Amino acid sequence: MQPAGDEEAAPKQRVQDEIRRDIIFGSLPPGTRVTETALATKYGISRVPVREALRALEAEGFVESKPYAGSTVSKIPVDDAEDLFFVREALESATARRAARRAAAQFDSGAPSSEWWNARKLLAGILDEGDAAVAQNRLDLLPELNIRFHLGIAELSGSSSLTALLRQIAGKIEWLYATDVDNRGKESWGEHRSIIAAIDAGNFADAEKLMANHVHQSKEGYLDRFSTEQS
Repeated sequence: MQPAGDEEAAPKQRVQDEIRRDIIFGSLPPGTRVTETALATKYGISRVPVREALRALEAEGFVESKPYAGSTVSKIPVDDAEDLFFVREALESATARRAARRAAAQFDSGAPSSEWWNARKLLAGILDEGDAAVAQNRLDLLPELNIRFHLGIAELSGSSSLTALLRQIAGKIEWLYATDVDNRGKESWGEHRSIIAAIDAGNFADAEKLMANHVHQSKEGYLDRFSTEQS
């Protein structure tokens, strides 16, 4: 029998994930007023988990709440973009380096663990899904696949600390990525194959360098586009 706390947490987490996803992909644009009643109806759930989800999303920066004004969807964090990319570059360079070192150790042992193989197979599936999305020009599918790929690299690194840190900013990264996917989505996705190849080869120096450049190019492309739109 599942503990009562787990039963209560499940609906809250589900609706939190669904609201966050709708914000990231534009179904709930910035400035949209969100009420417990409307969201409960939309997602087919009671108001209590919706209330808890909105509090959590406010802590994440996706929702703003003001006294007597209720809750609204926050603005896309363009002012924080450069800092978010800076943190992301440091984190993901480290995860790629560690993932390559771990891959080398797995193959040197002669028998990679089932845990490692399962994580690697998941990444292979994500890459195939992304390649298919690019071929079909379904760029709308790339933001979610992109964050799944990067979190997959973190899992492959075997570092729970780095994975947890990346998860903390993953939603904001996905939000920024979704706004720029039409401009750099195909090119950015294609860079993933070379990163995973360096990891598989156990080449930690190349894996770190390729990941750092990958994130840096995403940052430059986003900031250049944003500055052009504001000029």
